[in-house]
Amino acid sequence: MKKKVVMGFLGTQLDSGLGSGRWEKWRPTVSIAQHEDLIVDRLELMHDARNKPLAERVRDDVVQLSPGTDVRLVEMNLANPWDFGEVYGALYDWMGAYAFDTEREEYWAHITTGTHVAQICLFLLVEARFIPGVLLQTAPPRGRQGQGTGSYELIDLDLSRYDAINARLAVAQEDAVSFLKSGIATRNPRFNTMIEEIERIAVQSKAPILLTGPTGAGKSMLARRVFELKKSRHQVGGGFVDVNCATLHGDGAASALFGHKKGAFTGAASDRPGLLRTADKGVLFLDEIGELGLDEQAMLLKAVEEKRFLPVGADKEVESSFQLIAGTNKDLRSEVARGRFREDLFARINLWTYTLPGLSQRREDIEPNMDHQLMLASEDLGRKTRMTTEARAAYLRFAQSGEAVWTGNFRDLSASITRVATLGDNGRIGVGLVEAEIARLRWQWQATEPEAGGDGAVSLAGLLGGAADTLDCFDRLQLQAVIEVCRKSASLSDAGRALFNVSRTQRSVVNDADRLRKYLLKFDLSWEKLSA
Repeated sequence: MKKKVVMGFLGTQLDSGLGSGRWEKWRPTVSIAQHEDLIVDRLELMHDARNKPLAERVRDDVVQLSPGTDVRLVEMNLANPWDFGEVYGALYDWMGAYAFDTEREEYWAHITTGTHVAQICLFLLVEARFIPGVLLQTAPPRGRQGQGTGSYELIDLDLSRYDAINARLAVAQEDAVSFLKSGIATRNPRFNTMIEEIERIAVQSKAPILLTGPTGAGKSMLARRVFELKKSRHQVGGGFVDVNCATLHGDGAASALFGHKKGAFTGAASDRPGLLRTADKGVLFLDEIGELGLDEQAMLLKAVEEKRFLPVGADKEVESSFQLIAGTNKDLRSEVARGRFREDLFARINLWTYTLPGLSQRREDIEPNMDHQLMLASEDLGRKTRMTTEARAAYLRFAQSGEAVWTGNFRDLSASITRVATLGDNGRIGVGLVEAEIARLRWQWQATEPEAGGDGAVSLAGLLGGAADTLDCFDRLQLQAVIEVCRKSASLSDAGRALFNVSRTQRSVVNDADRLRKYLLKFDLSWEKLSA
């Protein structure tokens, strides 16, 4: 027989009572030891320091009723027992260090006592198998005014009768993930994994989130979707404040963000609350946060950590409680090393950091995003707009090729689809319109590409040394084009899919990465060498 171990919080109200009258009332923790058919070998009783006398009394009463029960008092001090993040974090850390022995012991999480937040956290830890056991629920006796042993029930979340609950939770999570992706059925596995994690963070944490990635990758849109998701879960009471820090300059930057008092400087004719106060109880999105000056960064750090700050020209601090989402297309680590970004602020906002890949790194997602943009364009134009089969194939063939560099990422795609949708006669986009649009994109991107021999051009001599001089012009041009695609891709597989975008559809076994690897080996090149 395995030993039975119960884990639970002290009930500061239900378990209360220090005098002899305590035996006349039902106390959930003590009742565990009152059942003749239930022998508990160990009780892990969590409490804070303020309630230690009560915890010791409950321990003594349990031992009096069940001398064989080892009652261990676990001091767990919580500044706010109603704060989900704090309670879950404390339990998670304690469970992580606990020496579970599932071969010799079985574990029951008692969910009748403690705050509702504590009970939910215990439920989630059992559901996620961080506590490898079942739930224990105790209940008072009926019709005896709270006196007696009461009853208990074990709830095994792995049993089929709870599948419906788990299924509903899974559906809710899937709906939230789809919401963050604007309902777009993305096919990039790394992007999907990232969004799934962001969904969990969005609904469970108020900590800052840092979104990095190139301009046009969708940072602003994702930040707004995170806000809308939190709003739907009633986790924010304020609004969404979107600030592009690149537009804030000089003395006006501090005033715009933190507000000012009347007369603080020339032109300050009245008080200004500032964007941080506007975001109170909501979400503040600071896009291009790397453009903020060092003084503003210092003020922002205080506002994020302490939820209060000093407006320009004021002698009294004001308060604002907001969740910060920051966006940047810079490598803030490099900015810190160069002294252009505060190390302490970076450490504070670097808790949850996610890099949004550019469109050229998600070529498999171009088709569903194209369809999404067509739907949006149809709504704006007030008519159903679609591409012919031939036009769609021609557009995708170009859009998914290495020739399409998508320097503006999703902004480029949105603008492109808007143009062809607007010009389509009677909502019909034909091959002619698509070919004209492809020519426009080629012209647009040609202006942003490095000229031959420029600093950004592929230097075969630098990669191949003297062997570059032995290549025919044909091989040189082909190899340069392949290397350019590789350097714009996130992985060898992504580059292979872009380069073999047509022939891969005609093969029964697809291994684009292996085909590209073998091609590069002909020139003594490797992915590691190109991406170094």
